[in-house]
Amino acid sequence: MKKTLALLLTVLMLLPLAACAQPAPAAEEAPAAAATQAPAATEAPAKQDITLTFMASQDWVQDAELALAEKFTQETGIKVDYQIVPSDQYPNLLQTKLNSGECTDIFCSQAGRFDIVTTLNVAKNAVDLSAESWVSTMEATAAAEVTADGKVYGQPMQDTSAVWAIAYNKKIFTDLGLAIPKNWAEFTAVCDAVLASGVTPIYEPVSDGWHQVLWFAELGAAYDKAEPGLVDALNTNTKKFVDSAIMKTAIDQIKEMADKGYWGDNYMADVYADQAAKMASGEYAMSLANQGLPQQVADLNAGLTADDIGFFVMPIADNQMLNVNPVGPTRFVYSGSKNIDAAKQYLAFLAQPENLQYMVDNVPKFQNLPFSGITPKYAGTVKEFYDMYAEKGTVLQTSVKYVNPQWMEIGKEIVSVIQGTEDDVTMLGNIDKNRADQATAAQDAAW
Repeated sequence: MKKTLALLLTVLMLLPLAACAQPAPAAEEAPAAAATQAPAATEAPAKQDITLTFMASQDWVQDAELALAEKFTQETGIKVDYQIVPSDQYPNLLQTKLNSGECTDIFCSQAGRFDIVTTLNVAKNAVDLSAESWVSTMEATAAAEVTADGKVYGQPMQDTSAVWAIAYNKKIFTDLGLAIPKNWAEFTAVCDAVLASGVTPIYEPVSDGWHQVLWFAELGAAYDKAEPGLVDALNTNTKKFVDSAIMKTAIDQIKEMADKGYWGDNYMADVYADQAAKMASGEYAMSLANQGLPQQVADLNAGLTADDIGFFVMPIADNQMLNVNPVGPTRFVYSGSKNIDAAKQYLAFLAQPENLQYMVDNVPKFQNLPFSGITPKYAGTVKEFYDMYAEKGTVLQTSVKYVNPQWMEIGKEIVSVIQGTEDDVTMLGNIDKNRADQATAAQDAAW
């Protein structure tokens, strides 16, 4: 970790990640060395003896942010005590903290216009940030997902332009004479050819508990296109997940990937933190990743450039739509904090254009951030990928109520399907039950 002269970094429950632990790729995804120097500290008129507590899930806080926290302390005297929690434990711990009235000054959560109301109850648990100057610089699509009843409650903390898509090694594809697949049949043919060459087709880190869910949840727009009106029907409770034929197809094809050996022999133990290294090794041809991966791979393998890693959308259920999520991990100020003004000051500091740019320049997986005044760093292969798809739509976990809060449970359900202890109908029925439970707790009139 960077120097900790003025920063208190508390790592909670940093346990070895077992079969259902979620990601701890902070070291893997944080820059080995800063691409640019952190903006120099400027002298503050008065320093305050305050320590802000800040709770987040693993992989949500980057080394570049920790460096900025040090600068903030130098300027203001306000220290930031980051409490990083294993991601499989984080949702429950956050709810416990909020329900007990003992949350940290700043807490982080996946946002979304539905979840911030039904899961976080931001009207009660978070501070209205609408009057903060940085709010006007937020992209409109991101702002909509952190707003409830016309009030802005959150500050996005990661790149929302990034798309979870299949990253592939162009050199392997060229050597094998393979083209980007545009449907499921073509995709399985590509995987078969890669497997026959002695290379494992896909690096899939199931042990983290969350990554395998992306294969299912990211295709919300494709489901809605295949079954028009599906998203609205799910949100009004006039249709259930178990009623969707296209979702059953997606689950069955996820299982097919594992059954056919496309994920290799060790996918149940593989971890997300090793993704870049595994792709750099040439042992794997593909992996489900965002657009920061190419540079990470290039940093680990001098024989590859960022443009040697390309992308295509997941062709599960013959999908050819770009899956977009206008929101992600988000910072909130706890309404019960005794340090609300200091917390607002820290969020304002992080949202300064020079500090946002520092994050983009120094976090490999960040290509941009959802604020104006930033110069993005899209590589040629990334722009090429975005330009390939004329259609795009919002992912399931953001467009449909009561999906994101059960993300880790869905990960377990997918494992059960892969292992043959559940089928697609059982899995979808369990998602429906969990949604109904959440809807009842939220007093949703549609349920």
